[in-house]
Parts: sequence; structure tokens; C-alpha cells
Amino acid sequence: MIPVQDIVPRRTFPVVTVGLILLNTVVFLFELLLPPDTLETLVFHLGIVPARYTDPSWAAEHSLPFLPYLAFFTAMFLHGGWVHLIGNMWTLWIFGDNVEDRMGHVRFLIFYLLCGIVASLVHIYVHPFSKTPVIGASGAISGVLGAYYGLFPWARIIVMVPIFFFPFFFEVPAIFYIGFWYFMQLMSGTLSVVHGQVVGGVAWWAHIGGFVFGLLSHRLFCWGRKGCWRAEGRPWGVQWSLGEKFNR
Repeated sequence: MIPVQDIVPRRTFPVVTVGLILLNTVVFLFELLLPPDTLETLVFHLGIVPARYTDPSWAAEHSLPFLPYLAFFTAMFLHGGWVHLIGNMWTLWIFGDNVEDRMGHVRFLIFYLLCGIVASLVHIYVHPFSKTPVIGASGAISGVLGAYYGLFPWARIIVMVPIFFFPFFFEVPAIFYIGFWYFMQLMSGTLSVVHGQVVGGVAWWAHIGGFVFGLLSHRLFCWGRKGCWRAEGRPWGVQWSLGEKFNR
């Protein structure tokens, strides 16, 4: 299932969400300009390498001063390819604007960065001796999904399902779409623990950690914000039409 759009209108322009998308895109375009060897070095030092935090002797030989701490932020803005970037930014665009609308711009930015940091810490905990750098905004965006899951469980998500090369569009409640997504992360993450390494080149436990943190903590970032504690109403979600979503 590929998410196409949700049907929750926002009240304010998503300054932070758009800014994050632009920043990630600019950084990725800069990556494309680098020679392969330089890019590999950049990713190694600015990505999250778990062994750098758990193996002091190895870290002493393969780390530069202060970069291991800076990497908790820089890793969120590096991506490994167009599919990686577009998938993350598309998901952030669909789900981030409404979470930002409920939290407010500054709180949302802090929430986003904290989700990314927690996601990295969970990955380090599960794969403590991995020497493979992990990059991408997926952990932070997983936290945004966790917040959306808590704030808008019955909002409708329009998804596209390709069947024999033909696209079919369906409306599903967010609680089903995001719940299914989380189940897939959990299954893949469990396999990575069984095999003792990252499966499919994806930091599954970073996704899981970011999502759980976002789900459990998002209300703290809504404190005092009007509308954040309000139930989304009806059993099948909010009452706005798709036209209103696009024209808001």
C-alpha cells in the first residue's frame, strides 16, 4: 500500500514540514555532487555507526572528535538514494503537516529531532557492535507516524495498491494503515535480531523506536494547544472531503 493523501485539513501552513523536506532535498543533491569515495567517508562519519558508541578501542581509531555526537543530527538529513529520499519525504508531507498543525511549529521541530535521536539510540541498543553506518530521516518520520496514529486514529488515508500493473485506490482508517506498517517493521526487526544483523539494509528497530517514542510522547508536545486533546469524532474519522483537503 502506497499512501496518496489523508483527509484531515490543517489550520496553518506547515512551515517546519516544508522546511525539513527542502533541507533534506538540498543535502541529498549535495551528496550527488560528491565523488564516491568522499561520499562514503561523509556517510561513515556523519551517519550512526553503533560500534562507535559501544567499542571504545575501535571508535578511537575510526572516529573524529565530536562527530559521533553530531551524527545523531546529521544522520537524519542524509539519504542513500532517490527512492530512500522520496519515500521518506512523501510520508513526511502526508502525515507531518497535521501533526505540526496540532503541536505548533517549534514544538513539532523539537519533537521531530527527538524522535530521530531516540530512533538512533534504539538501533544502537539492538545492534551495538554493527560497523555499518545508518542514515535517513526514517526514524524521525516514524515518530511522526506514531503521533499521527495517536492524534487521528480514525482519519481516512487514501492508498494506492498496484495489482497487475493497474493502480487501485482505497480509503482505509489511519489506525489500520499505520498499524499494518508498524506490524511489518516489528516482523522485520525481529528477523534482524534472529539473524544478528540488519535485514534488507534497513534499520527496522530505529523505525520501531521512533514510532513508539512518538506514540507515547506526542501529547506532551500538544500540552496547552487547542484541539490537541479533542477526539477526532466519528467512527470513520473526520468529515472533510478530499476536495477540501487539496483546496485548503
